Amino acid sequence: MEALLSRCAGLDVHQENVVACVLYGEPGQKVNKQIRTFGTTTKALLALSDWLLKMEIRYVAMESTGVYWKPVWNVLEEEFELVLANAQRIKHVPGRKTDISDAQWIAKLLLNGLIEASFVPPVDIRNLRDLTRYRRSLMQMATAQKNRIHKVLQDANIKLTSYMSNVFGVSGRLLLESIMNGESLTLEQVRRLIKTKLKVKAPKLVDALNGKVRAHHRELMRRQYDLLLVLEDNIGEIEAKIDHSVQAYKEELGLLVTVPGIDQDAAAEILAEIGPDMTRFPTAAHLASWGGLSPGNNESAGKKKPTRTLRGDKALKSILCQVSWAAARSKKTRLSAYYYRLVKRRGPKKANMALAHLILRMIYSMLKKKEPYRELGPDYLPKKKSNAEYHQRQLEKLLGYEIEIHEKTA
Repeated sequence: MEALLSRCAGLDVHQENVVACVLYGEPGQKVNKQIRTFGTTTKALLALSDWLLKMEIRYVAMESTGVYWKPVWNVLEEEFELVLANAQRIKHVPGRKTDISDAQWIAKLLLNGLIEASFVPPVDIRNLRDLTRYRRSLMQMATAQKNRIHKVLQDANIKLTSYMSNVFGVSGRLLLESIMNGESLTLEQVRRLIKTKLKVKAPKLVDALNGKVRAHHRELMRRQYDLLLVLEDNIGEIEAKIDHSVQAYKEELGLLVTVPGIDQDAAAEILAEIGPDMTRFPTAAHLASWGGLSPGNNESAGKKKPTRTLRGDKALKSILCQVSWAAARSKKTRLSAYYYRLVKRRGPKKANMALAHLILRMIYSMLKKKEPYRELGPDYLPKKKSNAEYHQRQLEKLLGYEIEIHEKTA
């Protein structure tokens, strides 16, 4: 292999230590190496930085090992050109695996330009990513608490969900407070508590509230409801921080929300995962592959075998699948037409994944060209002769007749 760099370093990162291997030498000559081990405390990582500077190193590569690479990256990113490698793509030949050999292998690959750098966004986008992912976790925890309260209500034979679509709306929460306080509600009291069109259902709600509620149910529900309120307060605070963090990216958010199915929250999550700079990805296909939305390839002897989508950014895949479900239900749009064209022969899950793939490629083009989404309508595909031939074949199969197509005369 021909060396492309004269000096570089490879780091094998672990929780407690970092093994650093420095390779140096002029191209075409014998390559020298030095190996040292450092701790992972801030003081030890600063010592690693000083040693690399002393060795006149500019390029440093490391594996993406869990979260252990992040503190090393944070300390070194201001002084060096860092390369984060996908561990799956730089696997060493099996056998004789040690920390020293791993560090030396990473350094050799970097020296010869054989490492494809993973995408690491700038600090502000990384901070936004932490906030959006934490908000999603809190929302999942809040949903789990609501489900637990539903379970207690069913155990106590309180049938509010039979007459209320959202037990945790304004009216539902007032009724839950009454249940937890041990109150016995009359028809007039229920009518005072509930709002809007629910007043028509007041007699049914009185019957639904007549259950077998024990002190155990009230105490358990109170604990769960209090925790739900704490989670909702935290979600509100995190959302305020997210709104403040995205102020610098108003243009990109304005472009993203023009896509059917993407609201402000989804736009912030997508931006936090891919960043605003699309020059980091050579093409839309590279972005889709990085996000884990591209179909895999498995071909042997000219035969293509079924494959799954690639592994990628789980958070990005999750939000895009959620967006594609919403886009599929939009009326008279290109995206809904694309979904319903695929769902007939591929099923809802694969059609949804294909739509998420399409939306991500559209986002790439929009952010790169700084252009909003342009709706082409459900009939955006040009009418082709092949479409008529396809329908002719389908009719012949269905009816059992031979059908001839003639040009329409004036």
